[in-house]
Amino acid sequence: LALDVTDAAQIAAAAEFVREQTAADGRWPAGRLDGLVNNAGIGLGGPLEILPLEDLRRQFEVNVFGQVAVTSALLGALRAASGRIVFLSSVGGRVAVPFNGPYSASKYALEAIGDALRGELYSSHVKVVLVEPGSVKTPIWDKTKAEVGRVQIPPQLEAEYGEVVLAAEKLISDTAARAIPPEQVAATIELALTARRPRARYIVGRAKGMILARTILPTAVFDRIVRRALGI
Repeated sequence: LALDVTDAAQIAAAAEFVREQTAADGRWPAGRLDGLVNNAGIGLGGPLEILPLEDLRRQFEVNVFGQVAVTSALLGALRAASGRIVFLSSVGGRVAVPFNGPYSASKYALEAIGDALRGELYSSHVKVVLVEPGSVKTPIWDKTKAEVGRVQIPPQLEAEYGEVVLAAEKLISDTAARAIPPEQVAATIELALTARRPRARYIVGRAKGMILARTILPTAVFDRIVRRALGI
């Protein structure tokens, strides 16, 4: 079922599809859903100073508001099955770096939503899990590089951001080179859906090292390492 998570009508149709499919099965009451994996996402970047607010809103429409809308539409079915909700967050939801602010901000927001829902749905016996991968080998990197290519630096800000496109492309290329197979993330999602007592969070792949470094290093030291890696 094709689904645009920013389209309210399509979300409503998806919820009805779930009800119809479970009703047709006949083995249990209609409208039961065991698991929901919120995986839709886009990645936008660039200096926040010059990023059009329309782009920032689009980032949140897909990565945050769309996730909440789909989850809300299916909560009745999830509650009926004492089901499970998985949000695909990111290492970017724990660590923000220059020129990746929009994406990280959306994932930080998703982390907060997951934490809040986990408490709010406790009495409903619906468990909420956040999966936090590092980079994964998917087409998102080509799409993100194309978005970076659209960034236009105003002449008056050349001194501040003249190297931003090269720095952002380097960040994308280096991150993509470290990407793990999507099957590794899929296995973690399966664990999040089936474990008898799932964790609140699962870190996947090389994300552990970056999260650990951000946690234990002084902020000034971590920032210096990031700037050096980006060449800025």
